[in-house]
Amino acid sequence: MKFGVVVFPGSNCDADCLHAIKTVTGQPVEYIWHKSGSVDGFDCIVLPGGFSYGDYLRCGAIARFSPVMTPIIKFAQKGGLVVGICNGFQILTEAGLLPGALHRNNNLKFICKDSFLRVENNQTPFTCQAGARAVIKVPIAHGEGNYYADQETLNALEENGQVVFRYCDANGEITPAANPNGSVNNIAGICNKQGNVLGMMPHPERCAEAVLGNTDGQVIFKSLLEYWQRRCG
Repeated sequence: MKFGVVVFPGSNCDADCLHAIKTVTGQPVEYIWHKSGSVDGFDCIVLPGGFSYGDYLRCGAIARFSPVMTPIIKFAQKGGLVVGICNGFQILTEAGLLPGALHRNNNLKFICKDSFLRVENNQTPFTCQAGARAVIKVPIAHGEGNYYADQETLNALEENGQVVFRYCDANGEITPAANPNGSVNNIAGICNKQGNVLGMMPHPERCAEAVLGNTDGQVIFKSLLEYWQRRCG
């Protein structure tokens, strides 16, 4: 299985993602430059966190028009695995690969701390190694992580099992106090209807090694590898 980590001007989590993927999965992984016109040869593409193009217009709004996004959109539409983390999640919504939008945290401040997530759907390529309703601790670091969608879209997300992660407390309870940014329905991560594109605000690459004091993020990378191995038989 070959992973690709996209590098946009302003990305600051690309090296973290590449290191975590290589360390956790043992699979080949390469950077993909934002001006690349092809993603041929890759099995999973990661859009990392950071401040693509400085977020000067709107988070992810400029990156969405990078040359590399054209082949990534086609890759996703054909069933290719795509993961967007933090700024990568914002780019996926701007590109129309995921519904909804991310806007300013409700306290209007940048938030950097650990958060607890409840796995709402463990039947996706990104969570198949997680237990049902498992609770994992994953750090967040964002100023615009407040997920929003209209009621019709929210209803569809809930009915289709597209809400993959929800902010919760340490016991897995979904409460307003456990919601760090005001995201509607405590949503921390969603997938598309086909289940091959994931967007999540928390950073699994920052909790994927024992030396970091937390390995909960490994479940995302290990799930992808297990899914791919089953798929390829």
